[in-house]
Amino acid sequence: MPIWSEILKELQQTTAQGKKSDFDGTRRKYLHKLHNYTKRNIILYASGWLQKEAPQELVSIGDEDVHALMEVTQGLEGSALDLILHSPGGSPEAAEAIVSYLRTRFSEIRVIVPQLAMSAATMISCAADEIVLGKHSFLGPTDPQILLSTPLGKRLAPAQTILDQFDKAQKECADPAKLSAWLPMLSQYGPDLLKRCETALDMSKELVKTWLETYMFNQLDDRSEKAELVATWLADHQEFKSHSRHISRDVIEEHLKVCRLEDDEKLQDLSLSVFHATTHTFTSTSAAKIVENHTGRAFIKHHVVSPRPASQVGVAPGQPAGVTLTLNQPVPGPAPD
Repeated sequence: MPIWSEILKELQQTTAQGKKSDFDGTRRKYLHKLHNYTKRNIILYASGWLQKEAPQELVSIGDEDVHALMEVTQGLEGSALDLILHSPGGSPEAAEAIVSYLRTRFSEIRVIVPQLAMSAATMISCAADEIVLGKHSFLGPTDPQILLSTPLGKRLAPAQTILDQFDKAQKECADPAKLSAWLPMLSQYGPDLLKRCETALDMSKELVKTWLETYMFNQLDDRSEKAELVATWLADHQEFKSHSRHISRDVIEEHLKVCRLEDDEKLQDLSLSVFHATTHTFTSTSAAKIVENHTGRAFIKHHVVSPRPASQVGVAPGQPAGVTLTLNQPVPGPAPD
């Protein structure tokens, strides 16, 4: 199997020949090989948040991703899709739009997680017919996060912890001696904050429940009950303690329909080759998010860190550098297997 270092060596061989490393060509070669093996449509959706300090809105799941998926589904035939998903998560509303769109295009969806599909990416995974996970693959809790403006700046806080903190404050503020300690914290709560927390929690559970019931669990007699239990479990902040908690395959298998990546050595080989080539792209180029299919059609978001004048030292650099659209490209090198 071409592991991370072997894909790097492959890229370095191109450089040794006096050419620029062909990051796009190498990645697309393995995407095409994967398609040739599975005979299914392949879409890669990956963010480079682990490799670069890019703005959160650039690497997270957002509404623009629907346009990216519209672009890369153009011309694809057949009802089966393998979605290679690597993302920190993002907007649940955007995740809903993505699922809605993909389900109008494909009746059979398999999500392959090469490393991490967190938060809203976990929600998208729950809209698949099955999830393919390796020993190194993780999903994350789906408990919603609320953006708060505090004296120390804006920060995200789990909706459930805000509700729990308010309940605790109500009890403790019955003691006048404790009121002064709570006032600075309670002053951060706007008039609609608690309702927003409750609504966000309800939406997260409702979306996951609906998708599980409609797709992954649709053959089960108790699909509604099981979908409710799983959706509540994934959104339970008290269960996971952290929104960034990595949920292992062994745990996920107890709740969702999971296929082990290692059970198909060729699928494992090609899927991880795509992923390693993708991480090298993020490390060595300006690409921050890649949405791409097996024909070479791609929608790539870039982030460039520009040099700063001496007068601006200390100012955060880097601005999104737009989008690269690539139409179907021939696969480089020898004909794929």
